[in-house]
Amino acid sequence: MALAEAGARGRLLFWPRVVLFGDSITEFSFQENGWGASLAERLVRKCDVVNRGLSGYNTRWAKLILPRLITKSTSAESTVAVTIFFGANDSALKDLNPKQHVPLEEYAANLKSMIQYLKSVDITEDRIILITPPPLQESAWEKECLAKGDKLNRCNATTGEYAQACVQVARDCGTDVLDLWTLMQKNQDFSSYLSDGLHLSTKGNSFLAAQLWSRLEKKLSALPSLLPYWRDVDHTNPEASLL
Repeated sequence: MALAEAGARGRLLFWPRVVLFGDSITEFSFQENGWGASLAERLVRKCDVVNRGLSGYNTRWAKLILPRLITKSTSAESTVAVTIFFGANDSALKDLNPKQHVPLEEYAANLKSMIQYLKSVDITEDRIILITPPPLQESAWEKECLAKGDKLNRCNATTGEYAQACVQVARDCGTDVLDLWTLMQKNQDFSSYLSDGLHLSTKGNSFLAAQLWSRLEKKLSALPSLLPYWRDVDHTNPEASLL
């Protein structure tokens, strides 16, 4: 059977997807032991996990990008979940890092704007998860800044204000939220969750993966495995099993 004929006979494969949208903590999540890679492994044969992390980005820039990533005509129908994970850059101190800094009120408004956009393309609140920035370990991050000739350009208390705003936006908009800033600090020595004071260590990636899965599992547990198990394929007539 020609491939074109086989394609015409078979049903189009509907392959759902989870979109991870965020900054460097999302971009790096497909590295070895990353939280995105862990999620993709759990969901293999059920849906694609798409990494749309953009290192250094803030919500001011992200809200301009989102409509180019997910549109009603091309991808919204297949999108079963979206994570929105920004704040680590928005919360940079204005005087020391004005390029990435976004004022707190604007940060909250930008998150709301992105949620409203997703709803406008029929991605409902129950498919959206906001993730707050993790806590900042200031002494470790200060070393990173000093090595580049900069002063410490973030502080944990300020990051906490952005995390609280993210949680409030989720409440206001009816989405789920993962308050990473609070959860990680339940461990008195939260520095073990961070590789450089800002980004996640292996332990931090594992922690985020577990926390996120506990929220996604109920949303995605009904997804079937795509295509039959190989032992169930009729090898004498594979078309009967696969088309």
